[in-house]
Amino acid sequence: MVSINKELLNYLILGIIGIVICFSLAYYALKKIGKDPKNILPVNFANKIWIPLLIFLISLFCQIAIIVKLFRFEYTYTIVGHLSTIGIILSTAWFLIVLLKVFKARILRKYDVSTSDNLKARKVYTQFMILENIIIFLIIVLAVGIALMSFDSIRSIGVSLLTSAGIAGIIIGLAAQKAIGTLLAGIQIALTQPIRIEDVVIVEGEWGWIEEITLTYVVVRIWDKRRLVVPTTYFIEKTFQNWTRNTSEILGTVFIYTDYEVPFDKLREELTRLLEGSPLWDQQTNVLQVTNATDRSVEIRALMSAKDSPTAWVLRVYVREQLITFIKENYPESLPKSRVSLKTDQN
Repeated sequence: MVSINKELLNYLILGIIGIVICFSLAYYALKKIGKDPKNILPVNFANKIWIPLLIFLISLFCQIAIIVKLFRFEYTYTIVGHLSTIGIILSTAWFLIVLLKVFKARILRKYDVSTSDNLKARKVYTQFMILENIIIFLIIVLAVGIALMSFDSIRSIGVSLLTSAGIAGIIIGLAAQKAIGTLLAGIQIALTQPIRIEDVVIVEGEWGWIEEITLTYVVVRIWDKRRLVVPTTYFIEKTFQNWTRNTSEILGTVFIYTDYEVPFDKLREELTRLLEGSPLWDQQTNVLQVTNATDRSVEIRALMSAKDSPTAWVLRVYVREQLITFIKENYPESLPKSRVSLKTDQN
């Protein structure tokens, strides 16, 4: 008994020293590698990996102790064996998730969504964000499944449940139909991409940007800083507007209502002058047309283009204000007015 306790004590001391040395060397090496920007590992990789690394070393230390049979009681082997197995599975899954995030960050470093022509960057960001969620979900499910199967009692229960899996599967499938449909919609969005990160959309009458895409929901950042959370199935089953599906360029529209006496050519000249003097215009579209006429006024539509929807909005506001001011100052008689015809008796 004394010899066994002495062997166990010696192993604990040597094991703790070995864990500290291995952990210190691995942490120092990872931190040293991370300082070089040419390497694939990020600068803070050592800080992200130290917890799973420590769990893995401790679990490995316990597994070696079980192999050399240093414990006295049988239940000790059972408890330590299960805990160390779960620790190895947990740390391995943690390693894989961290490495996946590092790989994603390394790939996305080449793409910048802040540029004006960011269609390809938004496409890649969307694909990697959704695929990352899918892979992390699968890793967690597999890790939990493998950890549970390490228990003999749970494994036997699982085998017995498989005999009645037919009816249970039907019931679970019906109950989780909506959840499964939402997950499949998330995968479909990743593949077909009806929306991408930072796409400009109109959803439920709200105008905003796609801020986040997950497997189950999408977050839309509204122009007034609100957030609209929409299930992923919405973008598969319902109609919505995507203003940046193929390009971020967009046409802006301004409607003005005037009297019949307004000189259209002068308005066209003024619109051209305003657009050429504004840095918001991308020099692509400049059109002024009469689109409607009623018994009281005419409808004039001005079309202009900009590099993206926020710029187009500011340009539309600017042109509308300046055209109204131009008409008021130069052709006040052309403002909308009502006419009354009076007939006098000749007698």
